Amino acid sequence: MTAFAAHLAAALDPTALARAIGMDPDPWQVDALRTTHLRVLLNCCRQSGKSTVCALKAVHVAVYEPGSLILLLSPSQRQSAELYLKVTATYKAVGRPIPASGESATTLQLENGSRIIALPGTEGTTRGFSAVRLLIVDEAARVDDAVIAATRPMLAISGGTMIALSTPAGPGGWWAKAWEDGGAEYERYRVPATDVPRITPEFLAGERALLGPQMFSAEYECAFVAGGFALFDEAALQRMFTADFAPLFPEGV
Repeated sequence: MTAFAAHLAAALDPTALARAIGMDPDPWQVDALRTTHLRVLLNCCRQSGKSTVCALKAVHVAVYEPGSLILLLSPSQRQSAELYLKVTATYKAVGRPIPASGESATTLQLENGSRIIALPGTEGTTRGFSAVRLLIVDEAARVDDAVIAATRPMLAISGGTMIALSTPAGPGGWWAKAWEDGGAEYERYRVPATDVPRITPEFLAGERALLGPQMFSAEYECAFVAGGFALFDEAALQRMFTADFAPLFPEGV
């Protein structure tokens, strides 16, 4: 395949970028990369490859849709910076198809006018952007409802896409509500650890023993469980108490 043909193939199909970096995407990753749905929820276990999908999506939009604004949003600047590092690494791995005109610790600007910006998930820092082509919300279950309310108008005029990726953090919050009650507005992907061929049953058995059933269900089974992040589950706490013991002092003493 000539360089031009490869470039054209990648423009038409984002999975070509995945294969260009030596990745053989899972079936759900192929679907998520190719979707044109405007609101996408990735309820995927840890190490399933959800952030890789989003990094590829960000690079594809930036390279092949000139002038695009892509925002990376997480609960903290540190988390956004981690996703941004994955995006820039992906951009370099695919050979920098469009040269960069500027690059910093939080912003990548391409010569075609596209920008990728990493932001912390606070209402104040997200206001002021407009015509956002792609909004990627990492650790979405932990991003405050007010922040999402502040960012959604950015997509109104541009008809932009929002991809929210996370493991569940209980049944409350905007992300759980969108997953359960969002209806046809959202396209949903649920990827438990048992669907990820790179995660072994032995590893999962160790994680279940370490984390306990509730946290394990949230982190690896994509379940919206109440109290999923308590240090001890309720059954364990109940076993710590008993009424079957001899009194400390005999009656009448």
